[in-house]
Amino acid sequence: MEKIGKLIVISAPSGCGKSTIIGDIMDRGELDLQFSVSATNRKPREGETDGVSYHFLSDQQFKDLIAEGAFVEYEEVYPGRYYGTLRSEIQNRIASGKNVILDIDVKGGINVKKQFGETAISIFIAPPCIEELRRRLKGRGSDSDEEIEQRVGRAEYELGFSKDYDYVVINDNLAEAISAVEKIMADFIRK
Repeated sequence: MEKIGKLIVISAPSGCGKSTIIGDIMDRGELDLQFSVSATNRKPREGETDGVSYHFLSDQQFKDLIAEGAFVEYEEVYPGRYYGTLRSEIQNRIASGKNVILDIDVKGGINVKKQFGETAISIFIAPPCIEELRRRLKGRGSDSDEEIEQRVGRAEYELGFSKDYDYVVINDNLAEAISAVEKIMADFIRK
C-alpha cells in the first residue's frame, strides 16, 4: 500500500514568528517536509521571490482562480488583499507520500483541517500578549503606524480562533517555540 503524505497547517497572526519558526525547521531538514507556497495578490516585499515566497498574482488572476475553484482555501485578509492555497500545491504531493507544510491564515487553516481531517494537523502560533505583538510589528520597520494598528486589530480577532486548532504554541521564547512546534510535527509525521 502506498504511503499517503500528511499535511501540517501552521497559522498565526502577523508578527508572531510563524515564518521564522517554519524557516528554522525547514532549514534544519530533520523532518521530511515540503513547503506549500501560498498565493496572494499583494505586491512582493523586498527580498521576496515569486514562486518561492508566494505566488504573486494580479487581482484579476486571483479572482479568476477563485471562480475556477482552484483554491483549497482563500481569504480576503485585508480589504482587497487576498491570500490562498492552490489545490494543486498540496494534492499531488500528499498523494505521492510527501508531507506538506502550509503557512496560512487562521480561517484558512480551520477550513483546510476540516477538508483533510486526520491527514492534517493544525498548529496555532500565538504571541505572549498583544503589546508584545505591537512591539514586534513596529520593530520590523516595514509597515506604517496605520498598518500596524490594522494588523494588531486583525490579530485580536484571529486569537479567538486558536481554540479551533489542534495545538496552540505561545511564542514567548523563539527557541522554545521552535522546539515545541518541531516536536508536534515530528510526532504527527511518525504516527
